[in-house]
Amino acid sequence: MMLAIDAGNTRIKWGVRAQGDWLQRDSWPTADAARLGQVLGSVGDAHRILVSNVAGDAVRAHIERALGERGWQPEFIGSRAQQCGVRSCYDDPAQLGCDRWAALVGARRLYPGACLVVNAGTATTVDALCEDGLFLGGIIVPGIELMRSALAAHTAGLPLQSGEVRYFPANTGDAIMSGAAHASCGAIERLAAFMHESGQGPVRVILSGGGAELIRPLLALDTSVVEYLVLEGLAAMAEEEEADCAGSP
Repeated sequence: MMLAIDAGNTRIKWGVRAQGDWLQRDSWPTADAARLGQVLGSVGDAHRILVSNVAGDAVRAHIERALGERGWQPEFIGSRAQQCGVRSCYDDPAQLGCDRWAALVGARRLYPGACLVVNAGTATTVDALCEDGLFLGGIIVPGIELMRSALAAHTAGLPLQSGEVRYFPANTGDAIMSGAAHASCGAIERLAAFMHESGQGPVRVILSGGGAELIRPLLALDTSVVEYLVLEGLAAMAEEEEADCAGSP
């Protein structure tokens, strides 16, 4: 049995996997990472723990402490030049966020073909993956809530307020929410157009993150939502390595 952990800026997602199936998946607030050990108390004996952490050193220390209490030694992944059928075009492959790399691997495993891998979280990342597994690169923009918070923090007349996504907003709350959502969609559709112009297509959009369900109906593209995409990538990495070890003389 393996334990996969995806520590992001807002949520820590985790899953237990055995014999190719997820037995359990859940999430926990990153702000409460100090109590992660209690959350994982129900997890049985894991022979391997893979972790993607982009939440900083303090969260890493909480993860190490929680797992250490069980006698477990976590493996913190990093991005590579090539893994699980994905090849990176990043100038420095190791500089790519490990969550983005794991999401690319997960998307490749679940949906072979050209796609955009989108995480709509604190930041929105949009990564372009070719049909043959070549990762071309990607963009990072502020997430929807971060855009709204930035307006509230840096303007006098646009305080943080509730709002809905509408085509033609008629109040300030709706105008801010709609602007943030449509800006995210515009970034995705722009990169989809670049993919089409480069000869890649049809392009599927693989969405994850807290804002996925909000922006999905706004996109004029083929979309799929995978809530635990990074965990899928971590599972693929572990299972490929285990298969390689089993095949070694």
